[in-house]
This record gives sequence, C-alpha cells and structure tokens, in this order.
Amino acid sequence: MNKFENLKTLNHHIPFYHVNDPAFASYGNIIDNYNFEELVPYMENTEIPEEGNVYVPSVAEMEETAVKEQIQSHFYGQLPIQIGYCNGVNSTLNGLEYHKGSEINYALTDIVLLLGQLQSIKNNQYDSSEIKGFFIPKGTAVELYGTTLHFAPCKMSDKGFKVIVILSDGTNQPLNKKIDKRTEEDSLLFMKNKWLLAHPDREVLINRGAYPGIKGENIQIYY
Repeated sequence: MNKFENLKTLNHHIPFYHVNDPAFASYGNIIDNYNFEELVPYMENTEIPEEGNVYVPSVAEMEETAVKEQIQSHFYGQLPIQIGYCNGVNSTLNGLEYHKGSEINYALTDIVLLLGQLQSIKNNQYDSSEIKGFFIPKGTAVELYGTTLHFAPCKMSDKGFKVIVILSDGTNQPLNKKIDKRTEEDSLLFMKNKWLLAHPDREVLINRGAYPGIKGENIQIYY
C-alpha cells in the first residue's frame, strides 16, 4: 500500500483525496510553472517548534528573489505580495480562515490541508462535517482560491511540517484599528485580510478574539 492509500485508510472519518484528484479543482490549483527552489535555502535554517505552530507573514530574504518578482508580476498581476512561512506540529482543524484573494502554499514536507468552501458558512457558522482532506506531497505548490476555507497544515511525520506561504502584502498582519460592524461577516475579521472562524475547543484562538463559528468535531488527521 502506498503512502497516500495508507493515509486514506487511516483518515476514513473524512473525505480524503490526493491533491491530483479532480476534487481539488473546487478549492485550488496546482502551480507548476514557477521555480520555488530559490526559497528553500532560507527555509532549511528555520526551526519547527516542539509545540504548536509558528507563522511568519513576511521574510525579507525570501522576498529578495527572482521568483518573488515573477509571482508578484504575473500571478498577482503586479499587486504587492509577501512571502513567509508556517512551521509546526499541528494535526487538528482548530479553525478556518479565508482571504480576499488567492494564497500560495509550497510544501517543503508532506502535508495534509483541511479545506472547506466559503459558500458553506451560514449565519457565521460552519459544520466541520463538510471538511475535505487533501494530501499535498513535498515539493508541491498549490493555489488556494479566495473562497477556500483553510488553516494551518497537518503534519505527516513526528518531525512536523514546513510550508512557504505567499499572500497579498499585509495579509495576516495586526489590524490598525477595530472596525464598526456593518455586516455579519465583520464579526469574523481577525487580522488584515483574514476572516476567521475558530473551533470552540481551540480556546487560545477564542481568547484572542476569534469568532467561535465551527460546529461539530475538531477534526484530527492521522498518519
């Protein structure tokens, strides 16, 4: 049994797919026309925390590269972008976020992404039974559409995971000020260009002001 088939067996509690499966087309797109290897040397010197995850939105060294200029010019249509990373040992859903624009993830380790669709949020509530899991092999870059709900990757080994994260510049940075709530969605705004629903079990997010909008199981991924 190959790695993916074994993972699918271990995670039969959710719909589970390889990123090459046509099911991924509703959530994103595989990116194969940019060379992300230029970013790898920096990532080799980053550490994986023993607990939780670490997310750095913007790294100057990775942004001073040819691939950054190519992605900014072509993929994002000359909008300013940031390149950062997320390293960690996560294996549960915990929350779901979305941005107004696509996100690029480049996997430096095998990972699983737990994904949902923005259209499934009703009255600021999302049922975790609608989540799908996608196996992303090491060395794969994916675009996650702006309508794709996502959060931190899930690890595929005891060592944890490493992922490069590319977004519109300023995304996931602290808000300048609280906003006057005009719509239901405004309650979900957590950081700049980051709307977030947290699972009630994830108290650390709730205590930081995240909206407790996920009902159902806090899904865990096994490997």
